[in-house]
Amino acid sequence: MRAAPLAIADVLLFEPQVHGDARGFLYESFHQGRFERAVGRSVAFVQDNHSKSGAGVLRGLHYQVGRPQGKLIRVVSGSVFDVAVDLRRSSPSFGHWTGAVLSSENCRQMWIPEGFAHGFLVLSESAELLYKATDYWSPESERCIAWDDAQLAVDWPLSGPPVLSAKDQRGTSFAAADLFD
Repeated sequence: MRAAPLAIADVLLFEPQVHGDARGFLYESFHQGRFERAVGRSVAFVQDNHSKSGAGVLRGLHYQVGRPQGKLIRVVSGSVFDVAVDLRRSSPSFGHWTGAVLSSENCRQMWIPEGFAHGFLVLSESAELLYKATDYWSPESERCIAWDDAQLAVDWPLSGPPVLSAKDQRGTSFAAADLFD
């Protein structure tokens, strides 16, 4: 598995070696030792999540304060544009975003460390994501920044208005968001 930093160095894109033939394919989707060597620290995942969304659904930008989560995200069906926004005031990339297309075809995974907001836009008819999290979901810690915040200016590849949850429609501005030191 190869790891490469995206525009924000702490956000990594993992590309596995896929072994395929006429029967199908096999790839190692996770290896603790290789993952930790790539991120440069020990990481304990405590929760796995599975999400399914339809075409044009945009989820995010989500994060937790108090109980921040690092996330390792992969798509097992369909395609998404996956985004990470740096919310760490002490970071040289504070307030910047990076993104990549993750799909069941390219088998890529994105590592988004603690201190980032996460969001994605479904590019296909539907998409299923699996992601590992370093802390448990905590409703009281959950926060949402508006997906279309002008200061962040995420360049979503929209082909029309996104489909949003009520929570995502009420996302706060980046300027008013709870942030990390």
